[in-house]
Amino acid sequence: MTQLHNRFKHALAAGEQLLGLWVGLGDDNVAELCAHAGFDWLLIDGEHGPNDLRSILSQLRAMQGSPSLPVVRLASDDRVAIKQHLDIGAQTLLIPMIESAEQAREVVRSCRYAPAGARGIGAALARASRYGRTPDYLHRANDEICILLQVETCAGVDALEEILQVDGVDGVFVGPSDLAADMGLPGKPGSEEVQKVVVDALKAIGASSKASGILTSDVDLARQYQDMGVGFLAVGSDVGVLVGALNRLRATFRPD
Repeated sequence: MTQLHNRFKHALAAGEQLLGLWVGLGDDNVAELCAHAGFDWLLIDGEHGPNDLRSILSQLRAMQGSPSLPVVRLASDDRVAIKQHLDIGAQTLLIPMIESAEQAREVVRSCRYAPAGARGIGAALARASRYGRTPDYLHRANDEICILLQVETCAGVDALEEILQVDGVDGVFVGPSDLAADMGLPGKPGSEEVQKVVVDALKAIGASSKASGILTSDVDLARQYQDMGVGFLAVGSDVGVLVGALNRLRATFRPD
């Protein structure tokens, strides 16, 4: 195994089912603690978590050498942000709010060096190439970057078939919460109406060459998705686990 080998990407390609946890607190100590809990992957949330480039870098370092593989969710499909996160060593990115095949193609271009893409060259100064100590980085990086796209609106679902045909996309993640809101059912991602769309989308992704992904803290839904063979399944978050444990502990000594 070489230092560029992306185990997450290759595991998905091999059809493995990977169990994950969302990490949204923006703290490297929390990331390190979660990284040794036995999950296959952790999602460092740069969209809704209180993160910036440096805090994500610290969490990547905290996870290094652990059993858990890092996935970084960016705030948007901004090409500069994609370049910066790749340069700090993120190899697997989740890009939110994808609504067309053209947008998907532009994300792929942003993740790849020319002539295949438009990623700016500067990794010799960055952690991604071990600060220039990986001599073949420019020639091999494209093949080891894992690109995950998040479909979470009605427009994204409508364009799903075309998005799944975009070369270079490794997986598509369905976002039930935003989808529910877009369907006029905010706060009801588990409703029958929303779940029908979610399950149909997951089945379509599963029938393609891409891996499917989703997050839920609902145990019954998680088991349903697991039985469906969802490729990268997140079953909770650091925030949810902490809040739940604190509430249970307090209730043990002072019930409501």
